[in-house]
Amino acid sequence: AFLTVKEVLPEMRKRSSGTILFTGATASLRGGAGFAAFACGKAALRSLAQSLARENGRHGIHVGHIIIDGQVDAQQITSGLGRFLGSETTLNPNA
Repeated sequence: AFLTVKEVLPEMRKRSSGTILFTGATASLRGGAGFAAFACGKAALRSLAQSLARENGRHGIHVGHIIIDGQVDAQQITSGLGRFLGSETTLNPNA
């Protein structure tokens, strides 16, 4: 996320316009047992979004952090958890 923002932000500032949306999870607000590493990453992403919003709002750039809880139906998820998840319990990224 940081590297992507680093690339797009200069052009957005030139135009005085732009929107950056980050997808997060409830873990960005509170951790859970067995999810320490995940919670750290999501909390960092939330803080990045908040900082970018405060720094760039005056330049016409909107930054949002959207919490989407659920397992995305992606190969790395289904290959490891497929026996526990059915298609009705995952989020389809193409829907």
